[in-house]
Amino acid sequence: MIRFSLYSILCFILLGFRSEDSYTRQIQEFRKERINSLKSESGWLNLAGLFWLKDGKNTLGGDEKNDFVFPSEHSDPFLGELVLKDGKVIYQTVSDTMLVFQAGIKVPVISHRSLRWFIIKRGDKFAVRLRDLEGEYLKAFKGIDCFPTDSSYRIVADFIPTKGKMMTIIDVTGRAYQLESPGLLRFKIGKGFYELETSQEGNNLFIVFGDLTNKKQTYGAGRFIDTSLPDAQGKVVLDFNKAYNPPCAFTPFATCPLPTPANKLAVEIRAGEQFHGH
Repeated sequence: MIRFSLYSILCFILLGFRSEDSYTRQIQEFRKERINSLKSESGWLNLAGLFWLKDGKNTLGGDEKNDFVFPSEHSDPFLGELVLKDGKVIYQTVSDTMLVFQAGIKVPVISHRSLRWFIIKRGDKFAVRLRDLEGEYLKAFKGIDCFPTDSSYRIVADFIPTKGKMMTIIDVTGRAYQLESPGLLRFKIGKGFYELETSQEGNNLFIVFGDLTNKKQTYGAGRFIDTSLPDAQGKVVLDFNKAYNPPCAFTPFATCPLPTPANKLAVEIRAGEQFHGH
């Protein structure tokens, strides 16, 4: 017969509390870093424009006569023109010419007063992504509401390899593209079993998912979550307390992917970031 002293029982309980407190602090730190990232120069809150290039010349600046009109209070009337031809984008000003997009080169960021802009490619389309370090969305940001930290949403999932499988991803603009999925995450919540398709970004898995809290407590188009790659036993820690809103929750100038049909979970995930019109 095994006996436990009162002291050992108390120690066991205290260790549990300390472990929970440590986990709560970890999530608080994650959320602090998330806010700092959003507010940084490379964050999503300062997006101020998304302009799709046409073939040939595209003028830009603060004057309304330009093809792309930048915030007039932060821009000279005319900043030059972008020339799109054969998959390359050239930036021409009165005094200079610069290659600003070509496959295989590092895309330069152009600075002008509080503005920062660069070229992005989505499918076969090219666009100017404009940032304003004094933009309205950055100034108006008040933080993000989150569900209380709940360690039961930190789940160990099984990784089921699906190498070579292609997912059709649709973004908020309606554009579709193919992306390889290295595997599925299979896990249990309550009495139900669920699966999520993943993609890989560097040394992480990236998941876009929806659940039954969408359009209620959370953003209607779903949320994102990152995990480490599977360990030697094929296990992945899936922590929904780290689920976060896509850029489109903060700005109209982002092109976010939507959850695939397989990633719309028929269960409430009451963890991670909420959405109340921030």
